[in-house]
Amino acid sequence: MTSTLRTSVPPRRRRRRPLRGAAAVVVFVFCTFPVYWMFSTALKPAGDIQTDEPKLVPFNWTFDHFRTAMAADGFWLFWRNSLLLTVGAVLLALVVALAAAFAVARMRWRGRRQFLLMVFAAQMAPWESLIIPIYIMYRDTDLLDRLPALTLIYFMITLPFTIVVLRNFLATVPPELEEAAQVDGCTRLGAFRRVIFPLLAPGLMATSLFGFITAWNEFAYANFLIINNQDARTLPVWLTSFQNTFGTDWGATMAASTLFAIPALLIFLLLQRQVTSGFASGAVKG
Repeated sequence: MTSTLRTSVPPRRRRRRPLRGAAAVVVFVFCTFPVYWMFSTALKPAGDIQTDEPKLVPFNWTFDHFRTAMAADGFWLFWRNSLLLTVGAVLLALVVALAAAFAVARMRWRGRRQFLLMVFAAQMAPWESLIIPIYIMYRDTDLLDRLPALTLIYFMITLPFTIVVLRNFLATVPPELEEAAQVDGCTRLGAFRRVIFPLLAPGLMATSLFGFITAWNEFAYANFLIINNQDARTLPVWLTSFQNTFGTDWGATMAASTLFAIPALLIFLLLQRQVTSGFASGAVKG
């Protein structure tokens, strides 16, 4: 049986396998090496960081840079700020996007296609180009230096993508399931809550992860909209505190960057399977 399967594979495809494997290894090394270098630099002594002969593997490990980063002013405060902003923006985007996706995928109303077109346009628009208009609007309405205002920005950034993915995911769920629940006595809202909503778990996890990473890593708006209130800053802005007039403490900066990247990495590893299936299902055109 094994020999039959091997001989059934075209020779051209067999010759391409080593090339694909080598390309995959190159891409993997290219993508993961900066992360490895960040982590290894955080473990190196200060004398081994700025040297003419950099070492790929730190032989003399030290956790002094991690202690310096965690003992820096405002570390836990900024950690709390980033967590509250990210979770608030993701939850708000999920609630609004779920209602909008259901209206687009299940209902027929005038302007539905135009609404979806505007969502796609908002998804493609570079949000960095809107920093100055949003800054002027927030300044005139006295919303600068406030965390809820920054949460609203992150909500608007993640909302279009969340609507698109959930709409496509809803389009793959057969309407007959919802109709059967209504025949059994459920209302439309009850049928959605008991039948459709559990099937949307992979899509919800996929969009939640995207929103979490986007809001967690955002720097530009947090830097421009939080100016005077130092206690309202977030972790990406806090990373710049290790640079002063005497230079940059690269060890502490890399240690802080490692601590900053751990939450997103852990969430991705925990939700990897659900996220993959969610993006695959959401990519299907309904």
